[in-house]
Amino acid sequence: MSTRPWEGLTIPAAGTFDLDVAHTRIGFMAKHMMVSKVRGNFGKFAGSVTIGENPLDSSAEVTIETDSIHTGVADRDTHLRSDDFLSVEKFPKITFRSTRVTDHSGDEFTVVGDLTVRDVTKEVELNVEYGGAGTNPWGQELWGFSITTEFDREEFGLTWNQALEAGGFLVGKKIKVEIEGEAVRRTA
Repeated sequence: MSTRPWEGLTIPAAGTFDLDVAHTRIGFMAKHMMVSKVRGNFGKFAGSVTIGENPLDSSAEVTIETDSIHTGVADRDTHLRSDDFLSVEKFPKITFRSTRVTDHSGDEFTVVGDLTVRDVTKEVELNVEYGGAGTNPWGQELWGFSITTEFDREEFGLTWNQALEAGGFLVGKKIKVEIEGEAVRRTA
């Protein structure tokens, strides 16, 4: 394993790592009826992280296939794929591309980048927790991470909603994103 010490952490040597789709989950959560939370995830995505010689110069990019959204309820998934929400026929991808690492403390980093949903691009801030580095049984170098962020879906044109008789709305404006995963060193 090519690792190096850096500010009290053991981090991978510089290089490019691809998301290990089998060991990564891109999940989200939204309020429903103002009283509960609905969770879902995207099953098809690809991405990479390039760790710089100076880890604060690292970069990341991810592409998510919008039609892979899954919440466990077929009718809701169909609605989320429709023009009311993701409009997957017109906008088949959600993308994120980091622009800078702005802060870090111990194993926690703040990464800023451009999130594009429905051809609307906004800057978002990710809270990234570095989970450590290792080598899997097949000799592949990898490292783990946890990422959280939150954004207002209406800023990306996801404005469909329905007023509730008792007040409030069917779907909350805030979307919380939770990503757990691993990235494997690119060998070729």
